[in-house]
Amino acid sequence: MTLPPTPAQTVGPFYGYALPFYGGDEIVPATHPEAITVHGYVFDGAGAPVPDALVETWQADQHGSLAGAPGSLRHDPVTSTVIGRDGVRFTGFGRVPTDADGHWALHTLPPGAHRPGATPYLAVAVFARGLLHHLHTRIYLSEHADALAADLPALAADRRATLLATLERDRLYRFDIRLQGEGETVFFDFQ
Repeated sequence: MTLPPTPAQTVGPFYGYALPFYGGDEIVPATHPEAITVHGYVFDGAGAPVPDALVETWQADQHGSLAGAPGSLRHDPVTSTVIGRDGVRFTGFGRVPTDADGHWALHTLPPGAHRPGATPYLAVAVFARGLLHHLHTRIYLSEHADALAADLPALAADRRATLLATLERDRLYRFDIRLQGEGETVFFDFQ
């Protein structure tokens, strides 16, 4: 007889208060002239919002550099409190908890191609209650839909669509994450 996992064998919900940090949603300030906002909801298999998920993103800068910069978790040297990014260097890293409605949002730059011919994307890890391991997916901006189709031709169009962020209005993209069930987001198996 196989027993179901105990809460200690899952990835949360401890991360909801231990891992978010000040400014985790601002890879660049929202007022940056090239900033875009990517937002959405995390839904469970029944279509209900997940109020205690954590969405982490990594990306190349607008020129395709993956170098990043330290600074997301800078601490005040006197008080040791987290003071966040320095507002100058691009780290490429964001960490956003969902709110009580399962919503998340971050401000960043449009990603550049990390190598010639690559389709730009934001790499995503999703942590949520009940998961034994975090999940990996990608966010491709809607203007890269044709390049994504060329990159993943074997993936059905409806599945490929789960990787595309929809442009809602100028510089605002929507990307919902469905953990399972109808419209489940494509997740990648990185080992």
